[in-house]
Amino acid sequence: MIKTIATKPYDDQKPGTSGLRKKVPVFQQENYAQNFIQSIFDSLEDFAGRTLVIGGDGRYFNREVIQIAIKMAAANGFGKVMVGKGGILSTPAASNLIRKYKAFGGIILSASHNPGGPTEDFGIKYNTSNGGPAPEKITDAIYARSRVIDSYKIFDAPDLDLDAIATLTLGDMIVEIIDPVADYAELMEELFDFPAIRNLFGLGFQMVFDAMSAVTGPYAKEIIERQLGAPEGTVRNFTPLPDFGGHHPDPNLVHAKELYDEMMSGDDAPDFGAASDGDGDRNLIIGRGIFVTPSDSLAVLAANAQLAPGYSKGIAGIARSMPTSTAADKVAEKRGIGMYETPTGWKFFGNLLDAGKVTICGEESAGTGSDHVREKDGLWAVLLWLNILAVRGESVEDIVTQHWATYGRNYYSRHDYEGVDSDAANGLMAALREKLPSLPGTKIGDLTVATADDFAYHDPVDNSVSKNQGIRVLFEGGSRVVFRLSGTGTSGATLRVYIERYEPDANRHNLETQAALADLIAAAETLADIRVRTGRDAPTVIT
Repeated sequence: MIKTIATKPYDDQKPGTSGLRKKVPVFQQENYAQNFIQSIFDSLEDFAGRTLVIGGDGRYFNREVIQIAIKMAAANGFGKVMVGKGGILSTPAASNLIRKYKAFGGIILSASHNPGGPTEDFGIKYNTSNGGPAPEKITDAIYARSRVIDSYKIFDAPDLDLDAIATLTLGDMIVEIIDPVADYAELMEELFDFPAIRNLFGLGFQMVFDAMSAVTGPYAKEIIERQLGAPEGTVRNFTPLPDFGGHHPDPNLVHAKELYDEMMSGDDAPDFGAASDGDGDRNLIIGRGIFVTPSDSLAVLAANAQLAPGYSKGIAGIARSMPTSTAADKVAEKRGIGMYETPTGWKFFGNLLDAGKVTICGEESAGTGSDHVREKDGLWAVLLWLNILAVRGESVEDIVTQHWATYGRNYYSRHDYEGVDSDAANGLMAALREKLPSLPGTKIGDLTVATADDFAYHDPVDNSVSKNQGIRVLFEGGSRVVFRLSGTGTSGATLRVYIERYEPDANRHNLETQAALADLIAAAETLADIRVRTGRDAPTVIT
């Protein structure tokens, strides 16, 4: 029943910051997915008889690859596979399952916030026994194996029925088809004050949650409407679709513009608006009349986490990715707790969380989470906001403006140049690196460069070093510009430019963000020659 199939390696299976992501037609090449999955198994040890979690965000090609992964797990000696019904598991729910049932690891099929469909994006990611993304030493081993692989093992059997909760067998391996929502919902009830949130809705609190036809829909429908009592219709676009309804499942101000416009419609707008992305690990938070940046959201959640039962004893520390604004740093400083700056990629938070050094983590790319799992968690962030709103009895705008008055405001924006020619993008970064030694002390307009570097991270837990994680140009007074190439796209390169200004004066907290950052935006252009090198007159997306 176990077949060994001869294959030839592909040279493009190097995982990025969160697994291997390519267009669907690339994954549909002969043995392409099989090669990568076998390379994962060949890079692991001592998993015979152990449990593997498998699931994905429901995007196009999800079901086909799940069937392949189940059969290959059986052929390679796993004792049990846990699969979400219909092949559905949000990324944070998969992390929770790995941790709760002490699984050896998990395979998550997703390309996160990227589009889905026959010609769009697909991805495969391996998570380890702590529930978090595989660290670089494992992803490097997977890539090395993928370059020389010559065969893979697969169980020869018909496809399994994934649409009914059941316990099946495939040779000696048990296949458990589970409710994808139940365990996750149970965890959320442990962390948050559900009675207080129910009371909030009972008082007429109005909310809109846009699941973007992606994986969070079933989770939000069950928790927000059925368990917390929000009116039916609160959760929109709640059925996961293979092409996300033709929309881009990225909860930002471009792709969730309809929600943003509704929240900015005046006194008749809902009290609270939120959205999540393709695989459920990102979030968008909007109050009536106010968009909360992911960086500010991280800071507000960290400052108020003790209002939720799961964090009533306080938090140990905060971690943020390097490009994320320093708003959370101000909270950590005032609270006297640890603050850690890491490279982009949730895997870098894993050691800090496992070591108990931090409780809450966040990235400017709309990812926020805590030590309850080892992934960012979109719905968790929404529920923590609801818990805070229920306890404080104030609006989102009041909570944010009071936060700024206490800690100062970090004006912050990210300018994305998507689909840039890879050679042009790499040339831009190389030219910036050459300038770094000469930048300190130079003036750009009225700004003076204080320091400039290529960020390197020294992990305080395992002492590993990750270099070339983004170019930072810091100006006198605390403002900064950061340049980085994203590792989450599937075609060309995405240049991300992060612009930040710290403003302690509460009388200057109501400026329009792009206006407040205008001199820094101009400085970024001067430093990097973006227009000339990319051929772009403006960013593709501004957030």
